[in-house]
Amino acid sequence: MSNIVIKAENISKNYRLGVLGSRTLKEDLRNWWTKKSFDDNQPEGSPYAYSKEYIWALKNINFEVAHGEVLGFIGRNGAGKSTLLKIISRITLPTTGHIVGKGRTASLLEVGTGFHGELTGRENIFLNGHILGMKKKEIEKKFDEIVDFSGIEQFLDTPVKRYSSGMYVRLAFAVAAHLDPEILIVDEVLAVGDAEFQRKCIGKMKEVSSQKGKTILFVSHNMQALRNLCHRAIVLNKGQIINEGNPETVITSYLKSETTQYLQQSFDDSLSAPGNEFIRIKKVELVPEYIGEYDIIDIRTPLTVNFEFWYNMEEEDGLIVGVHLFDFNGDCIFDIASPNTSFKKGLIAGQCKIPGNFLNDGAYYISIVFVKNITQRMYYYESCLSFDVEDYRPPNAGWYGKWLGYVRPDFPVVLQSKEI
Repeated sequence: MSNIVIKAENISKNYRLGVLGSRTLKEDLRNWWTKKSFDDNQPEGSPYAYSKEYIWALKNINFEVAHGEVLGFIGRNGAGKSTLLKIISRITLPTTGHIVGKGRTASLLEVGTGFHGELTGRENIFLNGHILGMKKKEIEKKFDEIVDFSGIEQFLDTPVKRYSSGMYVRLAFAVAAHLDPEILIVDEVLAVGDAEFQRKCIGKMKEVSSQKGKTILFVSHNMQALRNLCHRAIVLNKGQIINEGNPETVITSYLKSETTQYLQQSFDDSLSAPGNEFIRIKKVELVPEYIGEYDIIDIRTPLTVNFEFWYNMEEEDGLIVGVHLFDFNGDCIFDIASPNTSFKKGLIAGQCKIPGNFLNDGAYYISIVFVKNITQRMYYYESCLSFDVEDYRPPNAGWYGKWLGYVRPDFPVVLQSKEI
């Protein structure tokens, strides 16, 4: 038990549906007392267990984290990952259960966590250090290293309210990782940074966990990062733990279970369709141009990804839509994106073509990301389409083993005899 730095026991968290202040305290007490609208899905013993006016973001979560362990959390949007990290960080309290933790904790849960907009980057470094319980001399010792890692030395004496989202994340992560917390908690916020900075962050987290023995809790949709960084992974679904263990095994199982084989989804209601207040999905589909007499997608088959979505932004901000293709190991085959374009509120359609003789045989899934003003992720529609690509070899082609590589382009290899 002495090696355990975090222990979660029977953690549940619920939120009341409806508009804040829409009812009186008397009505709330009456509804609780009468326990109407019984719902078997609520945690037993909860005072809210009989009301459908509450939604449970987490239900009976139990786990332990050892000193120096890197624990990854996996799950779809709304699975409860961020809520759990906020409870561990003591940003919010659980409805039932409790968390026991040992050591200084630094959290990076959203852009600008713990920053004061009116203070400069320099002042916020010292502010965050003091919040973590560090002395001024300790912060000064790490100061140059933090600034160098963040890469924002030119803007160090500028108020952070004028920083871009990427600059916020750079400085916030640099502070959190370098000011010697015993526990580092990182949410998907790193997706805001560019690819080079993400690699630096992953490298830094590996360093602080392996060389300095720090404990890290990590949430990400990047399965390859989770696989490379984590010692153990936990899968959350609808607020409950459904799987945990070795990252390789857990990630493979998660991808297979979450990615049902389908080529099309459509939604008629813009209020209940997948998405959020910014984006609502109307349709996503994969259209194969079948070759031959059978409706089979093989390595020769051209594919078209069509999608439509309701865009709910009043201002004409720049919008980028990216299409991510993954295999079932979680490796990204490609990440391509539209130009940065301004749109008015309304229905928008998009398309992406995948040529034939490009993909190797195997199983794949597609995710679509919506980004505002280049850096701010608005919505990530994870594993929305999936498909299998079958092998194809011309008659008398020889060798029937598995073709190596992620892709299988039809580049010619020419042989010719030469005189000696």
